[in-house]
Amino acid sequence: MSKATSSSPSQRMLRVGEQVRAAITQVLQRGEVRDDIIEKTVISISEVRMSPDLKIATAYVSPIGVADHDGVIAALNRHAKYIRGRLGGQLRQMKYMPEVRFRDDTSFDNYRKIDELLRSPEVARDLGPDDDKQEDE
Repeated sequence: MSKATSSSPSQRMLRVGEQVRAAITQVLQRGEVRDDIIEKTVISISEVRMSPDLKIATAYVSPIGVADHDGVIAALNRHAKYIRGRLGGQLRQMKYMPEVRFRDDTSFDNYRKIDELLRSPEVARDLGPDDDKQEDE
């Protein structure tokens, strides 16, 4: 059996990342972080990537309905140590509590750009109904 390459996460990294994601989500949903920006914002945590030694958790978040993502990310990073402390009860099976870092999740912007490209007139022309008629002949 071969080991996973360094570019792909191990099953353990994926499992722990999902546990950390669920724990952070609960902390934010319960309103345990006292910050006006965080309390007023709906925050979606799409993924948590763990470092190979499981000591660093990078959470990719999307503030919903807010134009200033950087402000929300900065507020989360200011409270990262507090959030880390609140994770202890839910992640007590871990030997080390991971350091939490928050990053803006830009994947939705990438999906939107791809969708716009697929709907562009140039692509629509290439995928138009004329292709179906030619195949039937």
